Amino acid sequence: MTEPDDGWLIYQGTGVPHGGIRRLPPPPPWRAFGGRGPDYSQPPRGSEVHEASRRFGNPQSYRTPAEAVEIINAALLLRRPLLVTGAPGTGKSTLAYAIAYELRLGRVLYWPVNSRSTLARALYEYDALGRAQEANLPPEGPAVVGAPDAPANDIGGYIRLGPVGTALLPGPMPRVLLIDGLDKGDLDLPGDLLPLMEDGAFAIPELARVASSLPSVQVMTDDPGGLAVLRGGLVRCREFPIVVITSNGDRDFPPDFVRRCVRLEIAKPDRARLSSIVAAHLGADAAAGAEDVVQRFLERGEHGDVAVDQLLNAIYLTSHGVRETQQRARLVDLLLRDARDGRP
Repeated sequence: MTEPDDGWLIYQGTGVPHGGIRRLPPPPPWRAFGGRGPDYSQPPRGSEVHEASRRFGNPQSYRTPAEAVEIINAALLLRRPLLVTGAPGTGKSTLAYAIAYELRLGRVLYWPVNSRSTLARALYEYDALGRAQEANLPPEGPAVVGAPDAPANDIGGYIRLGPVGTALLPGPMPRVLLIDGLDKGDLDLPGDLLPLMEDGAFAIPELARVASSLPSVQVMTDDPGGLAVLRGGLVRCREFPIVVITSNGDRDFPPDFVRRCVRLEIAKPDRARLSSIVAAHLGADAAAGAEDVVQRFLERGEHGDVAVDQLLNAIYLTSHGVRETQQRARLVDLLLRDARDGRP
């Protein structure tokens, strides 16, 4: 019996950075978008390292569960969003940072969804009021009427692409976009995302209206200090971004949305997985000295809703000066309280 060929795996899940993204084969014909670029300032190289360290401790100690690696790579090759479901605290959003770190794709573009979130604001924001106010200010120097840099025409200075809009800029490499907690959003939000997922493009009407006089406009992006040049008011990706959409499963999504995603269910971590997470964040000594806390966490998790960050908080606190047995036990019980228990 021959061994399976794992050479197709771009993302290895080992926590070791590499340039494997350059081996990504061409997209399927129906997922090729043809955006031209780059004409924007990408995040500085290595900007993903700090994020990864803050999210999961020592990045090279983080290991993606083996059963998830193939599903993640399927989403990469098919250029489809990865819909990640599972209980709170199982590391769904961490996957986005692990992918960006290992594949050296820079800062993760982050859109936290809540009940007031709209796709329009995640694409771009236009400060019409600010532009109107500044247009009425006396110019600091002589201005040429109709010149692109005249205050009245400097529309690009009042437009900022949001995380989703920035992810669709046509760069040389795909960006990682985290849409966190889509199930917390409006019921129509998944449907609003469908055209974007299929077309990989969107228009900015404010720029399209002035395209005849201003065919190219420089706007701000979601990256700190980032700038992009847009032509004709259109943003179209060249490489579809690596989109990680998380959900706690609080509600079902429409079938037409789900079938356009590659689905990944994250199971609750077992003892070995928890020990590796603790070691990655707090070191091997902390993991070895907290077996009782891990056991208490597992017991609570069987009948309640506790997250890994609660476990890390409990181990950190009890390993930094809290030695008295009864006090330690009380603190552990307090910090590992079921999240569904809203009592103070």
